[in-house]
Amino acid sequence: CLQETKCPQGQFPSAPLREMGYHHIAESGQKGYHGVAIISRLPFVSEDVRRFCAKDDCRHIAVAVATRQKPVTIHNFYVPAGGDEPDPAINEKFAHKLQFLDEMEKWFKKGSVPKDHEGVVVGDLNIAPLEHDVWSHKDLLKVVSHTPIETAGLNRVQAAGKWVDVMRQHVPADKKLYTWWSYRAKDWEAADRGRRLDHIWTTSGLAPACKELRILKEARGWTQSSDHVPVMARFAL
Repeated sequence: CLQETKCPQGQFPSAPLREMGYHHIAESGQKGYHGVAIISRLPFVSEDVRRFCAKDDCRHIAVAVATRQKPVTIHNFYVPAGGDEPDPAINEKFAHKLQFLDEMEKWFKKGSVPKDHEGVVVGDLNIAPLEHDVWSHKDLLKVVSHTPIETAGLNRVQAAGKWVDVMRQHVPADKKLYTWWSYRAKDWEAADRGRRLDHIWTTSGLAPACKELRILKEARGWTQSSDHVPVMARFAL
């Protein structure tokens, strides 16, 4: 599952992925901004795209895949970052982020996964909700991504769908866990001022099947790297 692809719909670079065996690709993209995609070796039973905040800004895509047990619906999100000022009265981007979370919560309460499916939510949710999801809880309480209003909003979203944070199944909540390091640090690795902005949630029935979690921290040091690193989870299905 990919976020912030910044690729116009229909122009996703699928050929190299198909050569690696990922023959099934679902995308929602636009030129220059946002964009999400799901690539798979398994065929899709269904595909869906949902609009949030009355915007066609390519921040969600979902697919369902068959397994030997129940089908699994996978939701891939790119939640708005929210700008720099954590005040919705003066920052339209932050207001948009809070509205996006409200709409996610309402949708999850209604049911975003068919009753005969298990479900997964992944993506760049742009919020580090727990104390040890950031390098300094105290220093970041007034910084967008870790403010109380954002973390409370994300907690409501998670609770609305009864989602299980499977990353924290593997790394206890009192241990530091990051998926993002800012470009602003001269030496990101030495400073290690990270945040966990990327998440994997599952329905309770699927959570025990998550057998392994890997954070590919070394990717942050690659040439022209993203400030996010890949997050991998292995499920025994």
